[in-house]
Amino acid sequence: MGLNSTPASERVHIGFFGIRNAGKSSLVNRITNQDMSVVSDVKGTTTDAVRKSMELLPLGAVVIIDTPGFDDEGDLGEKRVESARKILTSCNIAVLVTENEKLNPDELELLKMIKKRDIPYIIVHNKSDLTGSAEGKMYVSAVTGEGIERLKEELAKISGTLGKEIHFISDFIKTGDTVVLVCPIDESAPKARLILPQQQAVRDVIDAGGIAIVIQPEQITDTLNNLTVPPALVVTDSQAFKEISSLVPENIKLTSFSVLMARYKGFLDTAVKGAETINTLKEGARILISEGCTHHRQCNDIGTVKLPRWLRAYAGCTLNFEYTSGHGFPKDLSGYDLVIHCGGCMLNDAEIKSRMDLANEQKIPFTNYGTVIAKINGILDRSIEIIN
Repeated sequence: MGLNSTPASERVHIGFFGIRNAGKSSLVNRITNQDMSVVSDVKGTTTDAVRKSMELLPLGAVVIIDTPGFDDEGDLGEKRVESARKILTSCNIAVLVTENEKLNPDELELLKMIKKRDIPYIIVHNKSDLTGSAEGKMYVSAVTGEGIERLKEELAKISGTLGKEIHFISDFIKTGDTVVLVCPIDESAPKARLILPQQQAVRDVIDAGGIAIVIQPEQITDTLNNLTVPPALVVTDSQAFKEISSLVPENIKLTSFSVLMARYKGFLDTAVKGAETINTLKEGARILISEGCTHHRQCNDIGTVKLPRWLRAYAGCTLNFEYTSGHGFPKDLSGYDLVIHCGGCMLNDAEIKSRMDLANEQKIPFTNYGTVIAKINGILDRSIEIIN
């Protein structure tokens, strides 16, 4: 997969923050060598976050995010400030842009929020063509280009510390192993392509020197019978979990793309604990189902139709469901008994972790589609056996 085709969820997200007229947009334009953001001497020109996926040397594949001023005023201004706060949930690196030698109260509040989320950051003093420079500080000028290359190098250094040690699937197999990937093609499957977790699995198996066999559910029995050596692993779409589990012998390891994605995103342990709580759901329980992407929902949509139906049948009582999608996620979860998230393949690790942490702070169980489906079908232990 080339850099230009790297999904946004796999890119390093770098957010530029600061008060109005600190030069954030000018700095972003200089770093990207593009007129990515509108620049003006008028305070508050950037009214919405502006995102750009690109290759930025020497960093590689990144998403650059220019945010509204953190000191914006009025009702509309407060919404812009809230937009900037929300961007923090998906940032891997934060750049605090200032023209002040000492940070003002708004900048100090912003820095406090960055530190609270444990986001690696750089404080950049912009407009050095006007203010001069001093040893030991990161001074840049969006006008002259002074310090821009040094800033990129510092960002690259931080980015180098963010690398994932965990693989999607390759650490479970060795060279020459066969992995069977069960990928249903139904009304909810995207036309002419596999969904991202399926693509990741194929590529990771190939990178590990393994053999990836991609099939549909009805082909599982013939596929296993035709193999002279049993596969090292079968990975299935969660919706076919029950069917595939009954057809794959117990001596063959079995899991799902959703379970692997929860592990890859770093919240599998939390997801498993959250899934266990469905045994305690009571009449009228309130459940939030959240998806990281926005898509046209089919008549038999997994999140809004199938999962609620399966959960009501399993719990044997009336359950109330609410839904969010995309980057929308409520800050107050106190009224919910359970949060069930999608696999999160379209969100980066930082945003998924932020949502999980929010639930944990409010003591609300947090899980995902795949682990819940495995729990409902009595195969959760089997699905995580390979990981434990």
